[in-house]
Amino acid sequence: MTEPGSVTDPQASSEWAPLTTIRDFIRWGASRFSAAGLYFGHGTDNAWDESVQLVLHTLHLSVQDSRPEWLDARLTLSEQQAVARMFDRRIDERVPAAYLTGEAWFAGLKFHVDSRVLVPRSPIAELIEAGFEPWLEREPERILDLCTGSGCIGIACAYAFEQAQVELSDISPEALAVARENIALHQLADRVAAVESDLFSGLAGCEYDLIVSNPPYVDARDLAEMPAEYHAEPALGLASGDDGLDFTRRLLAQAADHLSEDGLLVVEVGNSQRALEQAFPSLPMVWVEFERGGHGVFVLPASALRAYSGV
Repeated sequence: MTEPGSVTDPQASSEWAPLTTIRDFIRWGASRFSAAGLYFGHGTDNAWDESVQLVLHTLHLSVQDSRPEWLDARLTLSEQQAVARMFDRRIDERVPAAYLTGEAWFAGLKFHVDSRVLVPRSPIAELIEAGFEPWLEREPERILDLCTGSGCIGIACAYAFEQAQVELSDISPEALAVARENIALHQLADRVAAVESDLFSGLAGCEYDLIVSNPPYVDARDLAEMPAEYHAEPALGLASGDDGLDFTRRLLAQAADHLSEDGLLVVEVGNSQRALEQAFPSLPMVWVEFERGGHGVFVLPASALRAYSGV
């Protein structure tokens, strides 16, 4: 028996019965998303691109390899129903599209993601692609991706520095399970390892030439006001106290002990940048300017961190 309102219900399907092509369904999805007031900030920033992502994924086509001639291809009835179901889920569940597709792209690389980890979106990708120039003095031999989540930052670093050993650390066993899936996906088990650790507690005695971290940095007010899509992500990866700096304070106090003499610390604090500058006014952080957008990422050489006495 067909349930009223389902995509197989004749009355419900009549809404999209005139639609036939990929172009038609992308336009329909964008219109539905805009009308529903969805929030876009997890890989896309507008209703059209979100619709493209969901339609092509549902049709087992690659967004990265998309071709203009696909737009006029006609969908079968089962494909139309599948796309309509995907749109319904995005609107009804208010979760990031990446959780519906099970994949996200970061630094040009594909990663598995689900609700155990944040959706990759850090502007640090641009730094990785540039080899952390001009701040990294030499090719790093050991790299730590602290608060790794899906493992996207550390794995991208492993591609950028092909001789480096990389560790992915996180306090969440659930997140590390996803990171290990991505290590396997990229066939990097010989150089990349996942380690459970609360900050550096599980990394005693370890020293790195490069520590990169996208830690929790959302302050209490911002967290409370975030759209529903963000609340679908694990709070452990977002919340960091009243001013968003609970984790970063601990990181700054301990990082020097785990950096090589000429090592580099790279940390994202997003909208908590101003709070960090106010809390540590004499810490010589250099704030990165990104060509592709993004903010709130600082670099700090080990020498500067060690010389600073206020951490």
